[in-house]
Amino acid sequence: MLKGFKTKLNLNNQQKTLAAKHAGVARHAWNWGLEICLKALENKEKLPTAIDLHKRLVAEVKSVNPWYYEVSKWSPQESLRNLDKAFKRLFKVPGTGRPKFKKKNTKDSFYLAGDIKISGDKIKIPNFGWVKCHEILPTVQPKSVTITKRANDWYIAFKYELEPKQTPKIRQRIGVDIGISALATCSDGVVFPNRKAYPLAKRKLAHLQRSVSRKQKGSKNRAKANLKVARLHRKISNIRNDALHKLTTWLAKNHSEIVIENLNVSGMLRNHRLASAIADCGFYEFKRQLQYKSSCYGATIIIVDRFYPSSQLCSCCHHRQKMPLSKRVFKCGNCGIEIGRDLNASINLEHWHPDIDYPKTISSMGLACGESNQLNGAAVKDSMKQEENIKLSWFQLSLFDLSKFK
Repeated sequence: MLKGFKTKLNLNNQQKTLAAKHAGVARHAWNWGLEICLKALENKEKLPTAIDLHKRLVAEVKSVNPWYYEVSKWSPQESLRNLDKAFKRLFKVPGTGRPKFKKKNTKDSFYLAGDIKISGDKIKIPNFGWVKCHEILPTVQPKSVTITKRANDWYIAFKYELEPKQTPKIRQRIGVDIGISALATCSDGVVFPNRKAYPLAKRKLAHLQRSVSRKQKGSKNRAKANLKVARLHRKISNIRNDALHKLTTWLAKNHSEIVIENLNVSGMLRNHRLASAIADCGFYEFKRQLQYKSSCYGATIIIVDRFYPSSQLCSCCHHRQKMPLSKRVFKCGNCGIEIGRDLNASINLEHWHPDIDYPKTISSMGLACGESNQLNGAAVKDSMKQEENIKLSWFQLSLFDLSKFK
């Protein structure tokens, strides 16, 4: 399998200037090719391929702009290939927007290939020579690298082949309930706290943004203030990614089966009272990291349907009841057990099985006979009938041996 590696570069002034030139040529080639493609779409003509664009670039642009020859040929070539992929994705993937023109100092990046060597914490790149990095590099031979700029610092990334490694497991199966108050609550009682990087830095971020608004547009002081804002955003992102990487690595290394819920994150973000807190948790990134790390360490990911009522079921007697978000402790109305809401949900996820039935209706305890209790269009008119349904589903549950999941 392919694994990515990314680290920060320590560039001298000459190398920083050369990196800025490479990024500028890549941006110029992208914008030039995008303009040609948009004109072709406007005139209802066939879109030129990456090879066609590169031939025109050599004939029309390079001869006029000699600074193209100061950088590697891979920089504009890969930029045109990325543009070709963007237009192919536009017509294949629904909801994809058109490619946009790139701006200076906004996601600057470029691609290099050729004779690349690694020695300790140094890497030899074409046109750059030996460059020192912030950490020891893996002893591999990458064929290509991508260099990006973020908050005025340059980073290098590359891929290399890695053999999957089976690690000893401390637990066969574990359920994981992710949330806001705690980033993850596991069925074995382990809780990973949410670092809440953005809320803690929100006040300082507002102060820096007000400082930017007071500076004159186009001035050097405004550029310095913008750099401080970018560095704070980078720090917030690093704190969030650090927590997610530690959580997903621990889960993939120490467990054979990891059961998570397929959350509707885009729907959850429509709740504007919680949207900021949900976005700060990084639910999409959690799922992405867990999927590729599980294949690396020999674990299996089980994704439960989003409509499975893990928070409404009692982990002891399988009784189902309403659980609004304001209630953080699950108090079962049938067996009387009291347990944390997130821990109860994680235990239900651990015991989940596709052949196990669960109560499709919420208990009507506390309602008089004949009254109805509505949930998702399903009405329970008789409390006695509902109790029979619950007993039937628990009888079906008892047919399965849940001990093998523990």
